[in-house]
Amino acid sequence: MMVPVRCFTCGNVIGEYYDEYKERVEDEGEDAEEVLDDLGVNRYCCRRMLVTHKDLVDTVAPYQ
Repeated sequence: MMVPVRCFTCGNVIGEYYDEYKERVEDEGEDAEEVLDDLGVNRYCCRRMLVTHKDLVDTVAPYQ
């Protein structure tokens, strides 16, 4: 589905970073660790939320 707005563990706002993270890692080929450091996502729980997110909006949308 859509990336969560807040981290499930600590409650920090992480949804605002997803678009830039996705663009820089997938399109520009930058290292995920460097991108997260540059964005200021330091906690491992927040990093997990961005790194492991699978965007399923296009898959689920036709069934709604």
